[in-house]
Amino acid sequence: MTDSTENIYAKSLKSFFEEVALLSRFNIRFLKEFLKPPYEFKEIIRQCYAMGYKSLPLIGITGFIVGLVLTIQSQPTLAQFGAESWLPAMVGVSIIREMGPVITALIFAGKVGSGIGAELASMNVTEQIDAMEVSGTNPFKYLVITRVIACTLMLPLLVIAGDAISLYGGYIGVNIKSDVNMHLYLNKIFNKLEFSDILPAFFKTFFFGYGVGIIACFKGYQSNRGTEGVGEAANSAVVMGSLSVFVLDMIAVQLTSLFYTY
Repeated sequence: MTDSTENIYAKSLKSFFEEVALLSRFNIRFLKEFLKPPYEFKEIIRQCYAMGYKSLPLIGITGFIVGLVLTIQSQPTLAQFGAESWLPAMVGVSIIREMGPVITALIFAGKVGSGIGAELASMNVTEQIDAMEVSGTNPFKYLVITRVIACTLMLPLLVIAGDAISLYGGYIGVNIKSDVNMHLYLNKIFNKLEFSDILPAFFKTFFFGYGVGIIACFKGYQSNRGTEGVGEAANSAVVMGSLSVFVLDMIAVQLTSLFYTY
């Protein structure tokens, strides 16, 4: 390994730890500002509408396709073992426990995370954030706190809607080659579901939403490379937000498995 290669690795490692340190400071600042009044309730509601309601069509289409494709792909395999009757339960548990929350969070990170990163970065470039500070407004509380809260609140609701639409997609998939009414289909699903399946999958979506929101705001708010930084902030917000979803999901799965063990 040459000295130049070692220098590149050393700089990359240093840049990574600097990024982690800055993000940690940003989180601490968020927690401090979050607890102090005044609270921008009108802006929080506006952001909830923009992130939740306007993301619902994309989440719904994705969820329907996921449920339909998962059912169609699983049906032949289960039919080989004579376990076709288990198809609704398998699809329901898979969607509610893992696929629904993770896929919805990834779509959310792509749509909302990139929008937040680009919006705050462009405000930084055009010095709107500086103008807010001069006018006596706290830009961090107005721009960051409201968006992170909206992300944290809206993603769980989108996951519930996405799961419901995915299950309907699964119902359509089951009825392509057989005839199962909705009542029997839902009975087969909910007879196999327990609170230990639903509650951890629901609660971890709050952390997904917080992770996507805080990273997107961090990337946009800290952008200082001019117009070039706008695209970079949007891109890195999506990449890091999606990665945070996988990391948080891995931690949640490990904690849940420890809970089951004890």
